[in-house]
Amino acid sequence: MTTTMLTTLLVAALCCAGVLALENGLARTPPMGWLAWERFRCNTDCVNDPEHCISEHLFKTMADLVVSEGYRNVGYEYINIDDCWLARERDRRGRLQPDPIRFPSGIKALADYIHSKGLKFGIYEDYGNFTCAGYPGILGHLETDAQTFAEWDVDYIKLDGCYSHPKDMDRGYPEFGYFLNITGRPMLYSCSWPYYQLVSGMQVNYTLISEHCNLWRNFDDIQDSWDSVTRTIDYYGDNQDRIVPHAGPGHWNDPDMVLIIGNFGLSYEQCRVQMGMWAIMAAPLLMSVDLRTIKPDYKAILQNRDVIAVDQDPLGIQGKRIFKVVFLSEIVLERHPRFSAVSSKLVADHNNDKGIEIWARPVTPIRSNRFSYAIAFLNRRVDGTPTEVSVTLQEMGLDNPAGYAIRDLFERRDLGVLTPPQRLKVDVNPSGIVLLRCELQESRGFFGNNLDGSSRRENFFAGERFRKQSPALASGFPAPNFK
Repeated sequence: MTTTMLTTLLVAALCCAGVLALENGLARTPPMGWLAWERFRCNTDCVNDPEHCISEHLFKTMADLVVSEGYRNVGYEYINIDDCWLARERDRRGRLQPDPIRFPSGIKALADYIHSKGLKFGIYEDYGNFTCAGYPGILGHLETDAQTFAEWDVDYIKLDGCYSHPKDMDRGYPEFGYFLNITGRPMLYSCSWPYYQLVSGMQVNYTLISEHCNLWRNFDDIQDSWDSVTRTIDYYGDNQDRIVPHAGPGHWNDPDMVLIIGNFGLSYEQCRVQMGMWAIMAAPLLMSVDLRTIKPDYKAILQNRDVIAVDQDPLGIQGKRIFKVVFLSEIVLERHPRFSAVSSKLVADHNNDKGIEIWARPVTPIRSNRFSYAIAFLNRRVDGTPTEVSVTLQEMGLDNPAGYAIRDLFERRDLGVLTPPQRLKVDVNPSGIVLLRCELQESRGFFGNNLDGSSRRENFFAGERFRKQSPALASGFPAPNFK
């Protein structure tokens, strides 16, 4: 029996015993950065299109702009290669190698350049015989490839799942994670594992996945279209009770991390929706846009510190959909049948089967076992008229007697302090969003140790309590009362 076979059997045995769980100390908040794939795809024609092809020039240019245009200052830190960086064959030692024309300096030199900018470097591979674009995959070379990435000083690995059997992934993805860990270099591990099992009809073990991956894909690749964005949002709302409990510091659901903001397919309002909803869902934020040509309005969305702060909240609790209008004559509250009169503005009077959704995410600060909240009012209508929403805080489960300081995060406007019985009114544009932060206020006469309500340690344990209580707590949201 060869050494390779013995290693494989040992790793498989350890996986079955559950002792290879990933804890690399990374991704305590969702990762942020820039990724080539959605905008630049697999353009390898550097002769005719040198400014847009997948090459070291492109990644160096984007790294420079992430720094010079202020993206690094608000949290974007990864520069990630996706598919199509490889040569068609491994080298004579069986190691991966980049395309020598498009990456003449090599991957280690590119990583060094990105690190010199104060950024981190990510790369792509596939748990298959080939990548999705037909370049060499890692099957048969797991240990060698993990060591190669470590030697290149890679910080982030995305492992796709084309040209492989989904039934093998419960063993293979943890096995590659093990080899990443034993290199001694911390490398964030992004897995496509559940997506391929879901599309093949398999039952997905999210507990296992969350033990071995820092983030994981559940749904389709995002495309540059409003339909793609809304289908992704729907998937996460429709499946939230199954997937949300597994998210938290170090391990995140990934609704395709790619932000298509500033490209071609979304309006300004729809770009706000993607940014706001990805923040509510505690999603990784990886821009995929040409930073050389992005317009100022879209740049401002990507650099909105208030929205980023929601996404990066240290509690790491993924938000949930708590209310939606499904049909013209039917209102469905997520698991909460109690509701009263709803305005005709939301239900009748239009030839449209979609309406308002409300999503809520617990955030810091915390006081007296109460959370602050980020609340998203999402308008799925496209018929040209803003929709007015009027709801009391207590109808959304916000019951702090001293009230909440309300801030509109996209308008960057403070709306004042409201107490639970008071009514909040917002106008939500068609295919638009209003994203609010509702921050707990201190009761008169309250003397806490910290003005912000809690220490980082207390925040962590509060978040863990919330996750453990999540199914019960989610069903405890009172119904909104719209007027």
